[in-house]
Amino acid sequence: MGWPYLGETLKLYTENPNSFFSNRQKRYGDIFKTHILGCPCVMISSPEAAKTVLVSQAHLFKPTYPTSKERMIGPEALFFQQGAYHSRLKKLVLASFSPSAIRSSVPQIEQIYAFDVAMVSAFGHQTDLEMEGIKHLYHCLEKGYNSMPLDLPGTPFHKAMKARKQLNEKLGRLIKKKRESGKQIGGLLGVLLAAKDQKLNQLSDSQIADNIIGVIFAAHDTTASVLTWIFKYLHDNGDLLEVVTKEQESIRHKIIEENRGLSWDDTRHMPLTTRVIQETLRTASILSFTFREAVEDVEFEGYLIPKGWKVLPLFRSIHHSADFFPQPEKFDPSRFEVPPRPNTYLPFGNGVHSCPGSDLAKLEMHILLHHLTTTYRWQVLGDDQDGIQYVPFPVPKQGLPIKVYPRNKKTLIM
Repeated sequence: MGWPYLGETLKLYTENPNSFFSNRQKRYGDIFKTHILGCPCVMISSPEAAKTVLVSQAHLFKPTYPTSKERMIGPEALFFQQGAYHSRLKKLVLASFSPSAIRSSVPQIEQIYAFDVAMVSAFGHQTDLEMEGIKHLYHCLEKGYNSMPLDLPGTPFHKAMKARKQLNEKLGRLIKKKRESGKQIGGLLGVLLAAKDQKLNQLSDSQIADNIIGVIFAAHDTTASVLTWIFKYLHDNGDLLEVVTKEQESIRHKIIEENRGLSWDDTRHMPLTTRVIQETLRTASILSFTFREAVEDVEFEGYLIPKGWKVLPLFRSIHHSADFFPQPEKFDPSRFEVPPRPNTYLPFGNGVHSCPGSDLAKLEMHILLHHLTTTYRWQVLGDDQDGIQYVPFPVPKQGLPIKVYPRNKKTLIM
């Protein structure tokens, strides 16, 4: 269980997570206990156990985060709910992120970055002035997200919680302004403002604010981390980069012939590119695990999990198991020519609490790869090109600094 209070938190966030999990699996098996972020935890690393916790016995394991993270995102966010309130929120969020809702967004996404995609999805088209303050406070919040929950002056957590309070106030003013205007607005904010239950009750301002913050966090950080790893893996696998380029050039040629822009249907017909994205999601495993909490004492595979303990299905361990993915450390998109075994590939979770924004994230990745491979090449900078840092999701050291230049040229442009 590690040190008092600290547990094994520092080890988890300074070691390579593959080593952290595999060392304990070798010692204790596929189910073991630890203590991270102030919580006693049970970690599970078999597909069958993950299915039990996330799907077949999901009612015994409510979605949760450590208290510090719940406070930072907001306790009324979708991630922490069960029952009727969760179902209602999930439907509202899916209304903004389903394929039918985002298929017309391709031209917008082509023009902006991952964080701005998250902001547009959440708020629709708002003024730059309104969004700039929200962006600044969000970035302050983000810096403290993965810190130890010490709410003392000067600590990253304290600064983040201060930013969270200011963000809540700013969002509260924005929500009030939109309510009073009576005008229909886009994005998730518009959907949440218009929502009413069977008794015609609206969502409260705090419910809307918590879910907006949660969606921005989920839509931006994880997607940005995956995009960074895509750059890394294609840089390290030149032959694969050229094959992906050929696939994208054939699509680009069709677009030029038909005198139009990239479309949703185009992104559905990129089989090799899709496999590169699938393998990136597996290899990088941006979400190493998810948090659940036992709602009562649970008998689980011969062990007793006490009520209130966190239960963490280890997606990363499953994705890096040689039993399901031979030579798991090798980046090999061809492994996805055959569908993986059930419950062995979980980049967006599983069950009723799986990620509602998965289609938007994959759309962003397809669009980036289309323009990236047909137009540019890049060189990774720095000596430690295989190093990893955690901010809070694993990314290459220093965020992968690169030089970018037009294809077939060696002139630096960015």
